[in-house]
Amino acid sequence: MEDNTNLLDSLFEKATDYGITSFELIKLKALDKSTDIVSSLIPLSVFILLIASFLLFLNLGIAFWLGEMLGKIFYGFFLVAAFYILAGIIIHFFLNEWFKRLVGNYFVKHMLK
Repeated sequence: MEDNTNLLDSLFEKATDYGITSFELIKLKALDKSTDIVSSLIPLSVFILLIASFLLFLNLGIAFWLGEMLGKIFYGFFLVAAFYILAGIIIHFFLNEWFKRLVGNYFVKHMLK
């Protein structure tokens, strides 16, 4: 009888240790995946910030240039704004699902890596 009790206690202790170890492994895997995603997003966000700065100054230059050509500076800004509203409408209606799929696939790829 005592043999069975010792065997059950040992089995219960091993099952508890296995559960704790499995839980720790899950936490470590989640930490690894989240740090992988964050560490890949930081260089991407710096790149996007640099591209946005470049586009800002490019658009300012184009707006001033168009404004000079048209006679009044604010005409150039209106033309650049009209271009962006048109591009935004096209992206919203035609490329919205593509962007969602692109971002979703990026995160899924990094989660399953």
